[in-house]
Amino acid sequence: MRTWKAQPIVSIILVVVNVLVYILCSFMGDFLYSRGSLDGFFVLVNKEYDRILWSMFLHSGMSHLFNNMLILFFLGSMIEKEVGHVRYALLYLASGIGGNLLSLLAKVVNNDIAVSLGASGAIFGLDGVLLAMVLFSGKEMENVTPARVLLMILYSLYSGFTGQNIDNAAHVGGLLTGFLLASAMCFYKRKRRKNRFS
Repeated sequence: MRTWKAQPIVSIILVVVNVLVYILCSFMGDFLYSRGSLDGFFVLVNKEYDRILWSMFLHSGMSHLFNNMLILFFLGSMIEKEVGHVRYALLYLASGIGGNLLSLLAKVVNNDIAVSLGASGAIFGLDGVLLAMVLFSGKEMENVTPARVLLMILYSLYSGFTGQNIDNAAHVGGLLTGFLLASAMCFYKRKRRKNRFS
């Protein structure tokens, strides 16, 4: 019997919350979208900063939701098992926020009035976390190599930049945030282990 520590509790909760929010949106029309999507005007002018967080739980359609939740569950479960529930939750949320902050910056620089939503920034953050882990954690992960992770990231970025209506700034921002935070975590843990045995 697997212990609670090995169960992907946070990943399951995140998927369930995203699905429930999508179901609510289907019944409530534009109500949640109009109050939670990442709109540069409402965030920067009206100071509705909560949109930076809530937009991570909104999706534009069933395929958008399904694709994000599929990656979130399988990739998230693997990372959650390695780093623990609390660290995983913090890395996920911080990556999504980092992605949305870069998205806002890009909107200002490009005078872009388009709104954004979705968990993609946070999910790209998980890609960054995984890359940092295989590079710096000092632990081997089964069937996971730096080359495979890099190839996955490059393919995902390519798909985004060649697609339409995709917030690539959020993807890049999430990726960088996840990578930097997880790198710092790995170096800190390795330093602690070194001091413990020195």
